Amino acid sequence: MNKIKAVALFSGGLDSILAIKLIENQGIEVIGINFRTPFFGMEQSLIQDNSIQLNIIDITDEYMEILKSPTHGYGKNINPCIDCHTFMFKKAGEFMSKINASFIISGEVLGERPMSQNKASLRLIEKESGYSGLILRPLSALLLEETIPEKTGVVNRSQLLNISGRSRKRQIELASQMGIVNYPSPAGGCKLTEPGFSNRLKDLFTQDKYSLRDIELLKIGRHFRMDKNTKLVVGRNKSENNQIEQYFHDGDVLLKARNVKGPISLLKINDSLNEELIIQACRITSRYCDKEDFDELEIGCYYKLPQENPVIKEVKPLEENDLDSLRI
Repeated sequence: MNKIKAVALFSGGLDSILAIKLIENQGIEVIGINFRTPFFGMEQSLIQDNSIQLNIIDITDEYMEILKSPTHGYGKNINPCIDCHTFMFKKAGEFMSKINASFIISGEVLGERPMSQNKASLRLIEKESGYSGLILRPLSALLLEETIPEKTGVVNRSQLLNISGRSRKRQIELASQMGIVNYPSPAGGCKLTEPGFSNRLKDLFTQDKYSLRDIELLKIGRHFRMDKNTKLVVGRNKSENNQIEQYFHDGDVLLKARNVKGPISLLKINDSLNEELIIQACRITSRYCDKEDFDELEIGCYYKLPQENPVIKEVKPLEENDLDSLRI
């Protein structure tokens, strides 16, 4: 007789770990899947440290189409929670069929997230995913309708839980009982819920063209919209400076202060070079340099790789008040 299998949406967090263990303890084989996009996905350390059967699936291309125009709109920022969860369950269902599993499990807790984890939203997500009755949430199952695997006796409902709300007290107690000690601290996890990142992404969506590298660049530095086709990214520390250098390619302008410590900046240009904007970018860069009484600073401008023979601009730092209208 073949062993019963379930597919688990696995974020790497404590809730999903517990959900999997509750089902595994009933003798069911659980295969985890984690979806990856530029906005969410497990850290490499978590992938390496967990003992769960895990498949990493990149859904970026399909997800971008959902993100641009979600049927159910956005949350507080640019997070399309209902559409996102529906899409994930659709993909999990496809994977379930592929490996001949019987149902899907999720670590979702009723009431933990007000928009996507209330009863009405959970029912809507199930219906629109096409897998009604096959999505089991072990941590809150006793507060929800019985699923098909429970009704048919594949899963023992009496061994499931009735956790609800935002407190993690019961999950932490359960983890201790199960001997689970290594799990990440709770965090948002999704960049789309962060106001700063969301504003930058909305700005990027106004551009006629952009790449995945442009999306990754949103995660670092200070961002300034110079004009419709030009953006400046200014490093905040040594690590970001190093990363920004990696994004530089011909067609951009890389800016570095000379003779003083300061940020590395990247001027992203989607049109022709504009000398006035380059000077403005140099002034913004010099604004964040370590300086005392310098009236003017020298900023080296690199126009192509390799970084040789910079064009030197002498500029006065831009006043803080003048930055407000440019900051993204």
